[in-house]
Amino acid sequence: MPPLAAEPTALLAPWLALVLAYLLGAVPFGFTFARLKGVDLRQVGSGNIGATNTMRALGKGWGTFAFALDLAKGWLPTFAFPGWCSAGEVLYPRAGWLAIGCGIAAVAGHCFPVFLGFKGGKGVATGCGAVIAVDPRVFLAAGLVWLIAFGTLRLVSLASLLMGASFPIVAWWLHSGSAAFLAGTAALFALILLRHRSNIARIFAGTEPRFGAKKERTNHG
Repeated sequence: MPPLAAEPTALLAPWLALVLAYLLGAVPFGFTFARLKGVDLRQVGSGNIGATNTMRALGKGWGTFAFALDLAKGWLPTFAFPGWCSAGEVLYPRAGWLAIGCGIAAVAGHCFPVFLGFKGGKGVATGCGAVIAVDPRVFLAAGLVWLIAFGTLRLVSLASLLMGASFPIVAWWLHSGSAAFLAGTAALFALILLRHRSNIARIFAGTEPRFGAKKERTNHG
């Protein structure tokens, strides 16, 4: 009997899987939640549409919900879409090129959403979801780096950058023979680095706000 994932949904082509992964990643959950409450995330706080700015603008509950959904839109295409293609997971394993491509496409959709003029978030939560779909251990190890960095410095951006840098390092340690996963985590770090350009400039200038600082509470509510 063929795999269940290869039966009713076997008509999904690889190129369509990549397109759908991008479109799913482009759904701006935090931005949508804020608009429903009459807030434009692009006009408040950092101006970013991601979960961190959602938390600043709407509170921890909505921010956590946005983070969970942003993570899920990275996890789903990476985990499931390859199995929905014509040959199922026989030709498209979870750590193969199509799965990694779907994960990166989802992150690219979050960073450059067609629905918002290609101006999106930082890609961290969606990237975490994609990594979890391949090997949760990589996420846990890199997440520990985030916790240590954030707990020490209280800089979300720097903690996220260090976590992004940890992804390819841990992937190489655990999956040195998987060219697809190594390339994917390197591409993920490159996207995170690209989307944090302004944060990096403020870090070097000493003007990046620390989480919970009085100035940030005043400016971001």
